[in-house]
Amino acid sequence: MNISTALQLLGLGAGAVAVAGVARWRGWSAPLLLVTAGLAASYVMSTFFPDAPRYALDPEIVLLVFLPPLLYSAALESSYLRLRDVSRSVGLLSVGLVLFSAAVVAVLVRLLVPDMPLAAAFALGAIVAPPDAVAAVAVARRFGLPRKVITILVGESLFNDATALTAYRVAVAAAAGEGITLLAGAGRFLYAAGAGLVIGYVLARLLGRMFDRVRDPLITNTLSLLLPFAAYLAAEAVHASGVLSVVVVGVLLGHRMNRVNYGTRLVSYSMWKVIDFFLEVVVFLLIGLQLPLILQGLGGENPWRLAGYALAVFAAVVLARFAWTVATTYLPRLSRKVRESQPKHMMTHVTVISWAGMRGVVSLAAAFALPDDFPYRDLLLFLTFVVVIATLLVQGLTFPLIIRWLGVSGDQDVYRDNLSEAAAQQAAATAALARLDELTRDGVLETHAEVVDRLRSLAERRAMGAWERLGGGVGQDGEETPSAVYRRLRRAMLEAERDVLVRMRDERRIDDEVLRRVTRELDYEEATLARE
Repeated sequence: MNISTALQLLGLGAGAVAVAGVARWRGWSAPLLLVTAGLAASYVMSTFFPDAPRYALDPEIVLLVFLPPLLYSAALESSYLRLRDVSRSVGLLSVGLVLFSAAVVAVLVRLLVPDMPLAAAFALGAIVAPPDAVAAVAVARRFGLPRKVITILVGESLFNDATALTAYRVAVAAAAGEGITLLAGAGRFLYAAGAGLVIGYVLARLLGRMFDRVRDPLITNTLSLLLPFAAYLAAEAVHASGVLSVVVVGVLLGHRMNRVNYGTRLVSYSMWKVIDFFLEVVVFLLIGLQLPLILQGLGGENPWRLAGYALAVFAAVVLARFAWTVATTYLPRLSRKVRESQPKHMMTHVTVISWAGMRGVVSLAAAFALPDDFPYRDLLLFLTFVVVIATLLVQGLTFPLIIRWLGVSGDQDVYRDNLSEAAAQQAAATAALARLDELTRDGVLETHAEVVDRLRSLAERRAMGAWERLGGGVGQDGEETPSAVYRRLRRAMLEAERDVLVRMRDERRIDDEVLRRVTRELDYEEATLARE
């Protein structure tokens, strides 16, 4: 890699972070702003700087470098128990909807372009079928959607890539003349899914036991950086689903994260937040920057015909999601047994899930990975790009409006969380005080009464703070609660301590190493204040 290429990559990353920073500062959707910025930059470069370098999307980089850590991080933060509760909905969306959307798009494209082979049309369907829920989940969390809706969207985004990529590979193989039958294709799909699940489960069990024994946060988190790539490559090496392998490892290890030591959890949370943020902003900026490369391959095609094709495919993926979601939600309820065994689904929730169908970089990477001699490759690439951009901008920009219009809210979830947290903190504090009483029966209380009082006060204050959070940190008389006063005053004290420490370092009265060590202790305390 020469200096010029390195500077281009540095500029790409810095530009993506800068645009995302503006989005966070203004409270906008970072993925949508990044895609728009990429499109604008593509237009400017094509119009005014035709000789400027192009940032081509390398499908191998996306699928081997970007996808595994993004999937693993999302799986790590998901809830195994909540995913199990909505497993039926997730399965219908991540498997059934993907295959249904692929079939709908394939039939439509064959009607529009009769000369296109059916395998090529189905390949396009598999490419544009899986939504990327990053943008949708970001908006959903910002607007406080019910947890069940968010869990379904997260679960769908974790598993649907496995279905789509497997169907895509079968379609590409069929288009290449390998003579794959429908039964053989189904066999490939079942093998890829089953083997991916088994490999992920085995790796999760082995690594979980190892993490229980290795207590060094740096070692465990460094290994966790390698884990998504190892899980993905291990599955892909035997032609299984690397996506499923990574997701299973992440979900199972995330479920047992409470067993590792606190240092591992603190480092892991911060580390994956930074990795997620950087990879996501670069990916969404890259999507917009592909416009010149997409248009370059179309040559003298009729632009109006291309626009018609693109609009038809976009409408197909949107309507297919609506039709599938509504049908799989309400048709089973025609059975009395189903109505009695399953809770009633609110139409507002179904509508929100139906509209959260934004496509992402996996679709573009799969389209770019098509062989150069693939039938109608340039057209498929163009249609994929338009569907990705249209769903991100049209659905992404209107998604908040839909949420507000429908009045969907997760306020009850928040209240129940605060209530259950307060009860849990109370039970934990009671257990801690009981244990303290046991430990002080040997005379410690008489000789170290101030230490015991301090420990008792800490446990009681933590429980009291959890109950006070139910009122938003404000008492019945409208004044600050004792816990809120404590946090405000203690933060001011910590800031004064830091100022003194920095001044002593600047005066060469303490070394930088001492400053870092003491400041780290203050930072840990302030981090606990943020949750008290």
